[in-house]
Amino acid sequence: MLKTRQIRKTRLQVDGKFFLLDGERVFINAVTYGPFPDPQPTPDRYLADLKQIAKAGFNAIRIYEAPTLELLNAAYAHGVMIFAGIHWSWDRVFRGVDAEKYLIEGKLRIAKFLKQWANHPALVGIYVANEIRSDIARWQGPAKTKQGIEELIDLVHELAPQLLAAYANYPSSEYLEPENADFTGFNIYLEDEQNFTDYLARLHHLAGDRPVLLSELGMDTQSNGEEKQAELLVWSRQAALNTGMAGTTIFAWSDNWRVGTRVETDWDFGITRRDGSAKASLDALTEMNELKLKPNSFPLPKISVIICVYNGVDRVWKAIDSLIHVNYPSDKFEVIVVDDGSNDGTQKRVANYLETFPNLKLIRAAHGGLSNARNLGARAATGSIFAYTDDDCEADQDWLYWIARGYHELGVDAMGGPNIPPTPTGEDEAVVAAAPGAPSHVMLSDRLAEHIPGCNLTVSRFAFESIGGFSKTYRVAGDDVDFCWRLENAGFKIGFHGAAFVWHRRRTSFFNYFKQQRGYGKAEALLMRDHPEKFTRGNGAIWKGCVYTGGALGAHEGSFIYSGEAGSGAYQQVTTHMMPLRKIHPSFATPPALRKLRIATYLQPKIRRWARWYYSRKWYKIIRKAPKTDDLKASASEALQQEETSQYSADGNARYTLIQKYLEQGWLEDHGYSEWDLIKDNQKLLIAQEMVGKDLWLIRERRELQIL
Repeated sequence: MLKTRQIRKTRLQVDGKFFLLDGERVFINAVTYGPFPDPQPTPDRYLADLKQIAKAGFNAIRIYEAPTLELLNAAYAHGVMIFAGIHWSWDRVFRGVDAEKYLIEGKLRIAKFLKQWANHPALVGIYVANEIRSDIARWQGPAKTKQGIEELIDLVHELAPQLLAAYANYPSSEYLEPENADFTGFNIYLEDEQNFTDYLARLHHLAGDRPVLLSELGMDTQSNGEEKQAELLVWSRQAALNTGMAGTTIFAWSDNWRVGTRVETDWDFGITRRDGSAKASLDALTEMNELKLKPNSFPLPKISVIICVYNGVDRVWKAIDSLIHVNYPSDKFEVIVVDDGSNDGTQKRVANYLETFPNLKLIRAAHGGLSNARNLGARAATGSIFAYTDDDCEADQDWLYWIARGYHELGVDAMGGPNIPPTPTGEDEAVVAAAPGAPSHVMLSDRLAEHIPGCNLTVSRFAFESIGGFSKTYRVAGDDVDFCWRLENAGFKIGFHGAAFVWHRRRTSFFNYFKQQRGYGKAEALLMRDHPEKFTRGNGAIWKGCVYTGGALGAHEGSFIYSGEAGSGAYQQVTTHMMPLRKIHPSFATPPALRKLRIATYLQPKIRRWARWYYSRKWYKIIRKAPKTDDLKASASEALQQEETSQYSADGNARYTLIQKYLEQGWLEDHGYSEWDLIKDNQKLLIAQEMVGKDLWLIRERRELQIL
């Protein structure tokens, strides 16, 4: 019988921006293991290695090839989780004519692996591919490449729903982030601490609602030395903790490493040497693990959480319950519930908590609207930070900690974070969670916001009092938008922390959803009156930043990809004015629900626009001027002619060499946002390089000729 150091009752699960194991939040502390050159480790070697890995404080390993039963059993025996990777030809063009066979190969290999090992308790996740090169993605098209990754993830979800599935992304093609992954896996190698930390803040937005697991990070000791490697691994893991990453994966356990059939001797990324002896980094990481990976301490401000409720007897108790269990010192926060004249028993329900929850205050008020209630809560608050959330929200257990850290690190005057829908309880709620019009934050950068929604809005007492609090004009909605714009006009800064999230249950019926959108339109009419400079004539608000709506930020319609000159940028970033919407929860992705979602997507902007127009007539007349469609038509058509050629090369840098040759012939590098590499007169050129065998590459050229 297999003896286990730690028997897990459940598989690893996603918990908002983090992971959950056996009901407790867990930070993934992983190290990559293998692939090893021959001879392969014996069962006794696996047991000895996994014992050492567990003793060093690691709770997971990442592997790149299908495991053996002995490795799986050794990992389980020592309480170590496994994230597996199944290699297939993702370094080849796998979309398009005569190329789909490689994607099919990937599906077959993953299906075979899952059939054999999906039920082994050591296995918790699978990476369907790793670092698809940007020239391959550009050749196929980013959208088609991303779709291929998503098909593989769908296959994992279909065949092994108990496992988490992701793609191991990296900066050179971050736009391939799939929409249906369970978490965002990201390989990141940066040797400057500030640059590393800054990029982690970006990853929160790239991931949307889901966790970010750093799937590789490390340093070569041949080039940098063992002491420098140890320093980097310690501060990089600490930076991951401080920015709210869900885990890290150190690359690699051993210097004894193989690439394909070739033994790697040009670099040493291991934290143990080829003879198995420990480097300084293993001792440093072990010492850090013994401290239980606690984030750095910093002064904690007193925070006053303010919840305003009107006839919310069936939901406000969940908000209060969540705040009873937050991980924040009890003498450093209070909860103030402002009852805005409810007549459904809300006051009695809240009053039941007063004896058992000493941090709670209840304010009874006549019905005066949302902004008035929020101002009443501020008057009763004793904290230096006011944290507003709604009665249909539940605070994450670490919400206040991340808010406090955000103020400490950014030096801002207001602070927000994501609001994430929990698992829906019915079809309508699932549809509404994926429908447009949700409360969203608008980002000016990865850390500074233009707007944060009222369900997760915190502000310093000084900034709040300086602008006179919330405007009482806004009784139901729009108060947060007006508040943020007035903060901005007064010179205050609004920060954002990607880990400071609340669970926000949106409307649970179609009727209430459309009623809410009508209310939002009415509020926008008020905002148009008070902030006319923020609106175009007869249309919605003008945002300077990007609207983040919960979906993963991969390439999609309306996005721009910075690829660098000739597609050579090391950090090829995607930008957009609006992120993709959340996907409907897979448990409710049925044809009827998808039809409802299409209806909601069609009607929502019309309802909101009508309400905005109807209520705005009370304050000013909107002149409507529709553009003439004839003016939008091109005056002349252009003919495009394309041709493709290919050739084999033994040069691993053949693409770069060929680009240099064309530059010498008078070709020019196209601009950094182009999908083409080079231009010359009326010609465009794209070049991709595939590895087809040992020391053999296939060089593809696509040429487009514009015939006027």
